[in-house]
Amino acid sequence: MITEDIVRRRAEHNDCEIFSLEEVSLHQQDIERIEHIDRWCRELRILYLQNNLIPRIENLGRLKKLEYLNLALNNIEVIENLEGCESLQKLDLTVNFVGCLSSVESLKHNIHLRELFLVGNPCTEFEGYRQYVVASLPQLKWLDGTEINRSERIRAFQGLEEVKRRVWEQEKDYLRKRAKEKEDTQRKELGGEKEIKERKPGFDGRWYTDINNTIPELEENKENQKSEENTKPAMTNPDLDEEQREREFWNTPCPFTPESRLEAHRHLEEKRKAKDKDKEKKPKAPRTLITADGRVMNVNEPKLDFSLTEDEENNTIVLDLAVYRHMDTSLIDVDVQPTYARLNVKGKIFQIVLPAEVKPDSSTAQRSQTTGHLVLTMPRVRTALISVSLFVPSQHSTDFQLKFVIVTYSNNKIVSLLYFNMYLPRNRFAVF
Repeated sequence: MITEDIVRRRAEHNDCEIFSLEEVSLHQQDIERIEHIDRWCRELRILYLQNNLIPRIENLGRLKKLEYLNLALNNIEVIENLEGCESLQKLDLTVNFVGCLSSVESLKHNIHLRELFLVGNPCTEFEGYRQYVVASLPQLKWLDGTEINRSERIRAFQGLEEVKRRVWEQEKDYLRKRAKEKEDTQRKELGGEKEIKERKPGFDGRWYTDINNTIPELEENKENQKSEENTKPAMTNPDLDEEQREREFWNTPCPFTPESRLEAHRHLEEKRKAKDKDKEKKPKAPRTLITADGRVMNVNEPKLDFSLTEDEENNTIVLDLAVYRHMDTSLIDVDVQPTYARLNVKGKIFQIVLPAEVKPDSSTAQRSQTTGHLVLTMPRVRTALISVSLFVPSQHSTDFQLKFVIVTYSNNKIVSLLYFNMYLPRNRFAVF
């Protein structure tokens, strides 16, 4: 489905303005129908819609300025509804399912059409395909990447009626084949639904026995039932059954049709949704950064190389983190605390305990323009011993008492004072 949000996100080069948009790429968006584009983007000149699931060309008639339309790798079977694209010069329908070759005649009204690509479509296998297209579209200059010269165009009109007759016959055969393929697909879908219904339990998820079929069993029936139970294989692992069904789905031969392509896409979509659902059921436990007792943990979720060094000359601690070279700096958050540094790198936490206390306010973070490394320079908090006193309680005392006063300061301001005493045996100091 084409939404306004998708178109705006694809219009970043135009400041997300869609009314004046001249080029937009909507490839690989699982689009199943063309809609809204002709009302929202009237100024479009180039439109990329390749590799989607579009079955029909529609809702493009108002794009009067459209010059290039890419619809390669879709499910289109008929060329139609492009008469309103008056400026169309190039149309790419590579690897679609166009089997109605006569529908190319609808492009006669596109007088500026110069290039047409139909490589990989069933109609290209028709006898007389190229001659028919060249004769039907006199304005065309290139077909499937090959230039149409003057002599080829002259030859295309020779025996044209016979070529048209053969093309129409082949087209009828192809359309009958397509009708049969559609019937087979519908029959397969109905068979699958019937099988699901047969295996479906009751409304509450339990299996019940039909009471109308509970009749008294004969001895022979009981014996037969026992023998059948003995011959039944053991219960299989549901995961193995799922793997087997997956192998069967991809290994079973099937014709390459719009229906098979759509079936494969929906199968992959169901697998993706089931995978996402399993992820939602099992949320990842949050990583412990600081334990309950206040201990800071070392964490390296992004698995980045790093080095932590102490610069004694400048009294700093330097953390060099090998951030990805081309990562935008806006995806990195830095938080420096006195005892640890924490970085959020694109949603993943890097945290490291520092060997000494630092000053968060004076710390700096710089990014290398050549290597992409992030360098944190964190000044250490200075400590100084400002007082030491020796105290001897008495002449006959066997111990000395040392009194220390240590001050920690930052930016010429006292941060903390530490007092402590130490008792030392007298016999350790012969000088006394």
